[in-house]
Amino acid sequence: TASWLAEAVRAGRVGAGLRVLDASWYPPKERNARQEFKERHIPGASFFDIEECRDKSSPYDFMLPSESHFADYVGGLGVSNDTHVVVYDGDEVGTFYAPRAWWMFRAFGHKEVSVLNGGFKNWVKEGHPVTAEVTQPTPAVFKARLNRALVKTFEEMVQNVSSLKFQVVDSRPEGRFRGTELDQGLESGHIPGAVNIPFHSFLSETGHEKSIEEIQVIFREKKVDLSKPLTATCRKGVTACQVALAAFLCGKRDVAVYDGSWSEWFHRAPPHYKVSELKRSK
Repeated sequence: TASWLAEAVRAGRVGAGLRVLDASWYPPKERNARQEFKERHIPGASFFDIEECRDKSSPYDFMLPSESHFADYVGGLGVSNDTHVVVYDGDEVGTFYAPRAWWMFRAFGHKEVSVLNGGFKNWVKEGHPVTAEVTQPTPAVFKARLNRALVKTFEEMVQNVSSLKFQVVDSRPEGRFRGTELDQGLESGHIPGAVNIPFHSFLSETGHEKSIEEIQVIFREKKVDLSKPLTATCRKGVTACQVALAAFLCGKRDVAVYDGSWSEWFHRAPPHYKVSELKRSK
């Protein structure tokens, strides 16, 4: 919560044992996340640049980096394996990219990681301190080990279409899931068998996470069984992490994310594996 973090900031606890990371990202023409961070951020926070901490050799936007790349990057931000990490972003919805950073830490074996409930928007709204002072954290050693149970590949997703070993939840807006609206220039649609729960379903009007009871009802209404294997997907592996976070709050800690998501599926899956209402209506 913002009050918990504000107390930690006030008490001077931000340091080697507690690192705060701003994981904001915006479309370049809309907002400049790094510039906004320089102008104001939570005292003691560092900027987690999702453009830097990714697999730059991949044709898809935000694929996981290698273990060594992730370890070097977060070590440079002062994060060791003993650090409690709190991630946030400045998106207007409350939380957008922070769950991606949260999931990345968990995918690389780090359990002590939290998302700031309500994001920077509510931090500011509640009158907590901000600063333009950029602190340079002392570099730390981070050892990363990829937990493959939390990541799904294209091949695993293809196999699952027929084997149905795990449930698939797609967190994109309904129009993109159904294929009735373009998805950032891409034709849209979904993976056969996937269920649609737009990520904002899990957020309240203020931008905070809904209560555990409300989240459980959302999953139940979509006939998603949290006692069984579950994988989340979206456009580029970002808002899918909101599904993983929502399930985590309900006690399900093993939701995998299909890292390539629709960006990869659209380019690699055979046509009959791309379900779209648009094609049916032509």
